[in-house]
Amino acid sequence: MSFIFKASASAFRDLVRFKIAWIIIWPIMVSILLWLIIGFVFQNSFSELVSMLFDQIGIGEWLRNLESDWVSSAIQNLLYFLVYVPLVIMTTLMITAIFIMPALINLVANRDYPELKREYGGSIAGSVVNAVLACGVFILIWVVTLPLWAVGAGIIIPFAAAAFMNQQLFRYDALSEHASKQEIMTICAENRYSLWGLGLLTGLVQFIPILNLLAPIYTALAFIHFGLDHLKLLRAQNLLNSSLPADNH
Repeated sequence: MSFIFKASASAFRDLVRFKIAWIIIWPIMVSILLWLIIGFVFQNSFSELVSMLFDQIGIGEWLRNLESDWVSSAIQNLLYFLVYVPLVIMTTLMITAIFIMPALINLVANRDYPELKREYGGSIAGSVVNAVLACGVFILIWVVTLPLWAVGAGIIIPFAAAAFMNQQLFRYDALSEHASKQEIMTICAENRYSLWGLGLLTGLVQFIPILNLLAPIYTALAFIHFGLDHLKLLRAQNLLNSSLPADNH
């Protein structure tokens, strides 16, 4: 747990120290603009999908029979919002992971972890596959659980989806330059629950107005610190273990 809070505090410190205003703003602006354009172009198709969804969950006929059109319109607009926001968040996180992460890793590593040797256990192909997997499951979580919003249970979905997305998307990229393949697997396996905890903690920031503009970069920085801290600890433990037989002899 201490590693989670340490990584979160270090990420906040880096947001203040680093001159990274440009990489905070442009990913989310690109994502907002992209989905506004897509939403405008495919508005009719999406409206048809929404109507089909309402029919599937049994409220389509009820909405069509309402005398007050604003109720039906409000519910439909709420659904648009529930789809639009996670798509913007997902796209911003992907842009950050693919295009911004290398620069952030260099900034953090050169200042806080200069002694860590770079093993380059990750790859661009691995990052792309990991990003596609993360986004695919993220979308699936939202689509499958949309009916839960009708019964009030949907409030937990954004946090669970954000926790999954964050830990799945950033745990690999945070270690890809410095750790070997084996080290990446070891750290991810031994810290599975902590990674989910960090994913949830950073995911909460995504739902706080104004602060959510900083969320993608903050999340990336937190996972970089978490990963490199654990890599430093793992290598120290391996070095100690390798020296024990010689000392005992």
